[in-house]
Amino acid sequence: MYDIIIIGAGPAGISAAVYGKSRGKKVLVLEKKQVGGLIGTVSTVTHYLTADHEELGRTFADRMKQQALGAGVEIRYENVIKTELAGRQKKVTTDEQSYESKTLILANGGSGRMLGIPGENLKGVRLNAPKDGWAYRDKNVYVIGGADGAVKEALYLARTARKVTIVCVEDELVCIQEFRDKVAARDNIEIMPHASLTAVYGNDAVEELELTDNKSGKKQMVKDAECGVFVYAGIVPNTQMYTELELAEGYIPVDDSMQTEIPGVFAAGDIRVKKVRQVATAVADGAIAGIQAAAMC
Repeated sequence: MYDIIIIGAGPAGISAAVYGKSRGKKVLVLEKKQVGGLIGTVSTVTHYLTADHEELGRTFADRMKQQALGAGVEIRYENVIKTELAGRQKKVTTDEQSYESKTLILANGGSGRMLGIPGENLKGVRLNAPKDGWAYRDKNVYVIGGADGAVKEALYLARTARKVTIVCVEDELVCIQEFRDKVAARDNIEIMPHASLTAVYGNDAVEELELTDNKSGKKQMVKDAECGVFVYAGIVPNTQMYTELELAEGYIPVDDSMQTEIPGVFAAGDIRVKKVRQVATAVADGAIAGIQAAAMC
């Protein structure tokens, strides 16, 4: 029996774990892949206080992991397949075993949104910039998305790629001004406004892209057999298993204590209803959830 079980080891989950453990509680973090969540897959961590200049997402995630382990937090790498939220004791079942706790914090964030287009599963599509970018040195790459996350990765890829084309569904980039200015200063970044990637063709790997103008409907076929396609089309909250909760557009509503409609069940980070999804807000959510969950034990 644990005092607090946390599902997800991203910034929100690790923050909750550290705060819960600091209050003398028995804490377990369940994570199916690796500590860090989505932040561990980005090129650099920007704007978060104390982050090293242009710190890699991977190294930031490593520091999170070391802080948690140093605090005595138990982390198990198992895939959660079922939760039982109602009642005084909460039950979490993974692909290996079951656990019980007095409180539960849902912090398993979101997954990258699929485009749902033909050819999306071909080799060379849905790549990860820090992991795969090196393979496209001096080649053309296409970044799908015009928000902060997409543009940040485009700037990273522009350091080594021959040319970066940002395919933006809006009329202009919808990122922060800092990233706009940096894009304008690069001579190897091109913006394709009000456009969508609507199909990818090839045998095993990308050979040709179908790009559609969202205003005119005109399709443009681009042959580029050695290109890479990096998709940043937003996230989908990982809430599918939480059938006991009422969701709002897929996200979990909480109160000021990060508690859901079910007593003793909290949600923190990108998985909850909120306006700003940043590392800073995820860490704050986790701190509140960890403190409030500990107070109930």
